[in-house]
Amino acid sequence: MKQPYLIEFPKLGAPEIGYISVTEQLKQIPFEVQRTFWTYYTPESIVRGRHAHYKTEQVLVAVSGRIIVTTELPDGTVEVYRLEDPHVGLYVPPHAWHTMQYSHSAVQLVFASLPYDEQDYIRQYEKFREVWKP
Repeated sequence: MKQPYLIEFPKLGAPEIGYISVTEQLKQIPFEVQRTFWTYYTPESIVRGRHAHYKTEQVLVAVSGRIIVTTELPDGTVEVYRLEDPHVGLYVPPHAWHTMQYSHSAVQLVFASLPYDEQDYIRQYEKFREVWKP
């Protein structure tokens, strides 16, 4: 079963001139990207996500601000990731329950392996535990 892990994108530049990160042909992403979206202006008190996917894989990037991502795998393994470097992304496999909490200035960029399909979402935690029993 796939595990969440961090992906580092190239960080080119220097403090005195700034940086650019790039992925040509999305080579660092472990799947073909079929959907890209971003979230922003999320109040700090809101926890987003609260779901898993049957099939969709994602890479989450905090292009601005800080995002705390918590993942839970079917075997009960819980990991917390602090995304705050715009050259680092988090791979989230389809069977991982995940939540995100944002700093006020956070902008999250998401690369997804499939187009949006409501049927791919598991939105109730109890159903996630039932579907992905270890």
